[in-house]
Amino acid sequence: MSDGQVFTSRLKGRPLLDSEGLAIGRIRDVVILATAGSEPPRALGLVVTLQRRRIFVNLGQITEISMDGAHLPGGTVDLERFTRRTGEILASELYGRPTESGTVVDVAIVRTEKQRVGWEVNSVALAHGRGLRLRGTTIEPWSRHKELFQAGPLGDQLASLRDLRPADLAFAVEGMSPSRRSQIAAALEDEELADLLEEMPEQDQIPLLVGLGLERGAGVVEEMQPDDAADLLAEMPAEQRERLLTAMEAVQAADLRRLLRYDAKTAGGLMTSEPLIVTPEVPVAEVLARVRDPDMPVTLAAQVYVCEPPMLTPTGRYLGSVGFQRLLRRPPAMEVGKCVEASFFVRPDLPERELAARFAAYNLVSVAVCDEDGRLLGAVTVDDVLDRLLPAGWRTTGG
Repeated sequence: MSDGQVFTSRLKGRPLLDSEGLAIGRIRDVVILATAGSEPPRALGLVVTLQRRRIFVNLGQITEISMDGAHLPGGTVDLERFTRRTGEILASELYGRPTESGTVVDVAIVRTEKQRVGWEVNSVALAHGRGLRLRGTTIEPWSRHKELFQAGPLGDQLASLRDLRPADLAFAVEGMSPSRRSQIAAALEDEELADLLEEMPEQDQIPLLVGLGLERGAGVVEEMQPDDAADLLAEMPAEQRERLLTAMEAVQAADLRRLLRYDAKTAGGLMTSEPLIVTPEVPVAEVLARVRDPDMPVTLAAQVYVCEPPMLTPTGRYLGSVGFQRLLRRPPAMEVGKCVEASFFVRPDLPERELAARFAAYNLVSVAVCDEDGRLLGAVTVDDVLDRLLPAGWRTTGG
């Protein structure tokens, strides 16, 4: 481990450590995603042995890799048994592979600042000679040995699709056969598949979701934005919907059940129950740090909702909202409650047409949805209003 590089073979046998430095498992391998084109292959995670079970630990969860092992910020991991997906390569499978320059003896990964990547392959270590006479090791860029990181036609297609924005990925997937769609869905990470489903028409979402099986389907729905997940569930047969909700985490399932009570063509049916909510005493600097979170959707990051506790919807009394541009002009130590611009809100039963008219009249990017007691139930963003009002099939027809 030098110059920020981590050689994957040296990780084998090292412990996976919790926040207190206690070993909770042993690293056995590194999972690499095949690449297409010039982008470096992504290092997705670690294969860890925990109580005789091999599990997958996403590298995004790892705060540090050192001589001591891989460090987790907490002690919680997903205990689901590791299953390799299409397009994935185990680093150990590359050791011993011949190339024009020598035989692969190791693969190096480095941390990257690229959004939603985390770690990527940087180089390969090659030994020279033949058979048992391997000697002298050199380090070469991965790009000189791209053939090592290819996984066949489906893997190459998957690698190229991962670089697309969710809307473009949805357009590409809609043109595929049902069987290829299922293959792509099976190979995508839950978060990636959730992003894809959010951009697909409901009639295409349901068959794809059902084909995943109950357990994984529930996990994917949990990764979706609540308003999109509720729209999808509303289109499913009641019995099928109930099975899926029962398989989900209790808190998220309860949240979706609440959203499903609202008519789809009202503000309540369009809102997300997870806008950016803070209490009034939070300093501006802390709020802006949350706005900068790359996992925060842009439309939700544009507006901050200030409420009395509790912060989960339905919250305490809604005090008002403030746009992030206004926060940029305020001192970092100022309390966000002193920056509130307006306390404008709508009721959950407001029809979608009237809601759209208010967005247009007041140039809104989002609006609070409150109950009769003044508690914040959620927020509607302008992209959800447009998505509902545009004609069916607008994504593919432009119309």
